[in-house]
Amino acid sequence: MHEGELNVMELLWSNKVLAAKDISKIIKEYIGWEKNTTYTVIKRLIDKGAIKREDPGFMCRAAISKRTVQNIETKALLDKMYNGSLYTFLSEYLRYQDLSRAECLELERILSEQRF
Repeated sequence: MHEGELNVMELLWSNKVLAAKDISKIIKEYIGWEKNTTYTVIKRLIDKGAIKREDPGFMCRAAISKRTVQNIETKALLDKMYNGSLYTFLSEYLRYQDLSRAECLELERILSEQRF
């Protein structure tokens, strides 16, 4: 999903159900999009199966969870930047982070729960 689509989805994840006209008003206020642009993005998300449209009132509801989108986007990033290797990403990323002791312990706990 591109950033504009994520903006619309964030509104729906936060509000559960919104009329397309209300999404358009909010997006215009915060991003500056015109109504037609917002409706185009909403239609694209409906076509992708990310939003369900309910009538009357062109009510929109997220059809996929934020967690699902995060997983899809993370996998796409890993595929693009790290040849799909979670290990390569984590080892490269964590090498340059200043983690607290508590964060390190939590990472160790998560790893210890992995089944081999």
